[in-house]
This record gives sequence, C-alpha cells and structure tokens, in this order.
Amino acid sequence: MPLPQSEPVIRVIAKPADTNANGDIFGGWLMGHLDMASGSIAARLARGRVATVAMDGMQFLHPVKVGDEVSVYGTVTKIGRTSITMVVEAWRRHRFEDEATKVTEATFTLVAIDDTGRPRPVVQE
Repeated sequence: MPLPQSEPVIRVIAKPADTNANGDIFGGWLMGHLDMASGSIAARLARGRVATVAMDGMQFLHPVKVGDEVSVYGTVTKIGRTSITMVVEAWRRHRFEDEATKVTEATFTLVAIDDTGRPRPVVQE
C-alpha cells in the first residue's frame, strides 16, 4: 500500500507515556491525532472555527510501538454548505527503518461554526 502523495498534516514520535496496559500505543492517542489533523485541514478550508461532528469507519490495522514515527494525512472528499468530509490516515515508521505501514484510517465530518457555536457556511473562494 503506497503512502499518500501529500505532505503529512501531523508527524509525531510515540512516547512511553502514550501506551496502554499492554505496552502498545493507546488507540485514543492515535484517534486524537487524527482528529487534530482533520480539524487543522477543515479550519484552513473553512477560514475559521470548526467542530468534529462524526468519525466513521476507524479500524486499527497494526499496532504502533514506542519510538515509532506516526504521520497523519488527510484527503478532503466533500465540501458541503456548512460541512467538510475527509478521509484521514495514520502511517507508522519504525525509527530504524524506511518503510511505512498504514495503521488506521477514518472518515471525519466537520462543520464550520460561528463564535456562538452555530453552523455557518464554509467560506469558499
């Protein structure tokens, strides 16, 4: 499976504090990074504040270990009147290797919101 052609939105090293009771990286830590990446992409496109309203289809394909470099990529699939939908993927690379492995992906839907938290139109140029 080839890496996405775009630059990663987030790149981080997994640390011992990010592990679960089995010593693998906690799934919630990984989900948080996917959510941050989707929010970063959507906020830039919406030219303002956004909120995650849905995350669908996440499966953990491979574990992430301490010391792995995790890169998160996002591809926008739809821009609606107030929402942005995208597929976000996480890939891990062992610190002593060149090859990356896809560890998870999910579809995120975010809504552009105003200062009161109400949906607003996505600003498009």
